[in-house]
Amino acid sequence: MLTRILPVVAMWVLAVAFIAGSAPQGAGGSASQGVRRDAAPALQQINDDAALVKQYCLGCHNDRAKMGGLVLDADVTKVGANAERWEKAVRKVKTGMMPPSGSPRPPRERLDAFAAALEARLDAAVDPKASLDTPALHRLNRNEYANAIRDLLDVEVDVAPLLPADGSSEGFDNIAEALSVSPALIQGYVSAAMKISRLAVGDRTMAPSQVVYAAPPALSHERHVDGLPLGTRGGMRIQHTFPLDAEYEFTMGGGGPGGGAAGGGPDVTIDGVRVTAPNTRRFRIPVTAGPHTIGVAVLDRQRGAGVDDAYSDFRAANNGFNVAGGVANVAIMGPFNAKGTGDTPSRRKIFSCHPAGPARQAPALTGTRPTSADVGRVPRRDGAVGADPAEQCARSILSRLARVAYRGTVTPQEIDTLIAFYKQGRARGDFETGVQEALARLLVAPRFLYRAEQEPATLAAGAIYRISDTDLASRLSFFLWSSIPDEQLLDLAAKGRLRDPATLKQQVARMVADRKADAFISNFAGQWLYLRELANIQTEAPGFDANLRHSFRRETELLFDTIVRQDRPLVELLDADYTFVDERLARHYGIPNIRGSHFRRVALDPSSPRRGLLGHGSMLTVTSVATRTSPVMRGKWILENLLGAPPPQPPPGVETNLEEGEEIAKTTTLRQRLERHRANPTCASCHNIMDPLGFALENYDLIGAWREMDGPAKVDTRGRLADGTPLAGPVDLRKAVMSRSDMFMTTAAEKLFVYALGRPVHYYDMPSVRASVRRAGRDGNRFSSLLLGIVESDAFQKRVKKG
Repeated sequence: MLTRILPVVAMWVLAVAFIAGSAPQGAGGSASQGVRRDAAPALQQINDDAALVKQYCLGCHNDRAKMGGLVLDADVTKVGANAERWEKAVRKVKTGMMPPSGSPRPPRERLDAFAAALEARLDAAVDPKASLDTPALHRLNRNEYANAIRDLLDVEVDVAPLLPADGSSEGFDNIAEALSVSPALIQGYVSAAMKISRLAVGDRTMAPSQVVYAAPPALSHERHVDGLPLGTRGGMRIQHTFPLDAEYEFTMGGGGPGGGAAGGGPDVTIDGVRVTAPNTRRFRIPVTAGPHTIGVAVLDRQRGAGVDDAYSDFRAANNGFNVAGGVANVAIMGPFNAKGTGDTPSRRKIFSCHPAGPARQAPALTGTRPTSADVGRVPRRDGAVGADPAEQCARSILSRLARVAYRGTVTPQEIDTLIAFYKQGRARGDFETGVQEALARLLVAPRFLYRAEQEPATLAAGAIYRISDTDLASRLSFFLWSSIPDEQLLDLAAKGRLRDPATLKQQVARMVADRKADAFISNFAGQWLYLRELANIQTEAPGFDANLRHSFRRETELLFDTIVRQDRPLVELLDADYTFVDERLARHYGIPNIRGSHFRRVALDPSSPRRGLLGHGSMLTVTSVATRTSPVMRGKWILENLLGAPPPQPPPGVETNLEEGEEIAKTTTLRQRLERHRANPTCASCHNIMDPLGFALENYDLIGAWREMDGPAKVDTRGRLADGTPLAGPVDLRKAVMSRSDMFMTTAAEKLFVYALGRPVHYYDMPSVRASVRRAGRDGNRFSSLLLGIVESDAFQKRVKKG
């Protein structure tokens, strides 16, 4: 089967490469439009703004000095001709970075009015076509591929071992220009398609194989794990899909001569039912096909009749465990002595009909008939096509699945292609073998692996058009679910109703409430706020373990989830008067009276150091190095992710290693070493902005624990922002960032636009970004308003016809 599918895949990859070679065209200047008369500011405002530029800006940003590579013009009525430059100026002014620290500056109110006037002129001068240039093709990344498989076939698959890692750009891994195609990826798609089709259908010829689930490194097993039986400690919960009704062999890795459960091994459950076996370290039992939850833990006999420490004794000095014992891994081997394919969710999803007898005898059909959505796509039972009832059933199955997989109408030729693979499989096996091979072909189809939007054939090149409802459904689903549209979206799109504003608003609310939107929480927040980086953290901090790593990420995810699903103001990310903790995290934060491994919401008083993202262990840990905090990394994170003003890269040849010279590192504080670094004028321009932000967070150690002392020295959190605002610690910093919440909202909107469109946001996109922020501002900065501002924007719903 591999040799038949590979040539097909190779041909469409060549076609993809040809189409993708047409790169998106950038937007040019828009000076010819000028400023619309109805939006022209008063003459006095123009004169005042020109005077401000002359007094505070042109001394550095003129044709000769060109500080920061930026040249400005005192004629503020022609900002459209140099929109890219003026967008940079607006950003610097609104974040308080310009005029620079130590230079004369007008009052904050005057600078804010100046920035607002510039934004109004830039918005009026923008080319309406500029932000409508979207990628011609957009490959699904690994997360989207796995979610699409789940929603199409109702089977969970770990695709990390099957497909190579995706590239990323602009901080996200769903950017079209970074999702290239390689020979390894093509081979991975083919292998994955065959494996997934066998798992979903149930391959009765499958040979036994082994899957090993390893516990995270440094996982602490001293406390109860949420979801495992009470009276146990540590362990793992595993979601595993068993391919057939058969026997499977389980092996629990660890060590030690004794055991956890009655001297025979750990406590093992399957779907909450305890497994009874002479030795639960290794046993073979029959399991029905389909997904099951396996729990493995150690009986806690110390806090509930003691602990058998002989099992998996990990008593290394630096492992962070206070109680010995644990579970290192779980291996599942099988199937053995298979009894059949069973009744699995994936089979129920696939086989909407089935021959009533042996497939080769072509008996009458049983099961459901095609729905109204299939009319025009499934051949009628009129003898011309589908005279074989089994083939007619196959056509019905494949037409229904292809409509969802391809996200829209399926042509008869596309169904005929799948039927050809069905016939080949059936000739070698039976009806289900044929469906399995056709399904494998469907999973390597370009329409499944790529998002390609259709252009109206009748429009002239350069014309603006609204994308089809079908393409809008696809954009929505990959934005909010990282997956394919469901039947409700496809049905509304087929009827042309999805673009209706009221219907669209209702569907966005439905999709956010759906559990499939968990992908938006984990993927968008996980990349914007660097939560994914927690998995790569290597720290020498004592007491840090995989449990704390998990708790850090979960706390921030739950805060973002609450804001999204309860439609709260997005600025709560900065100063929420609540957070989410389990016992492990509460102990780390010093929050009393929290027991158990489940997360719960706790209230925070106004002076709490844990209010908002700046007090979360997730952010504080990913912005530290292995041995110490990093004020530079923390300041840079705030500038990039909260204020949208990333500092430039260090110039070539500048030494950035603050640990240079072992004796210097031993005899000086980090603040002293950074002060020496800032003595270089080349370094000072950026570090004068970043370092005060980071120093304000020095009360948090390298894993976010509160401290008053750094070794023998008292922590010094004093500093002064570029705009002159004094800082004395994290509370002052939080207030300073909140005072520029408009820039935080703009930054969040930019990140959402990048994630939603799958492309970078450019200077000519900023009017659309600001429009969505203004809309949210009129509604208390609620997340739903910002989200709808993006979904209803021209950038999301319109395109320009290519030449």
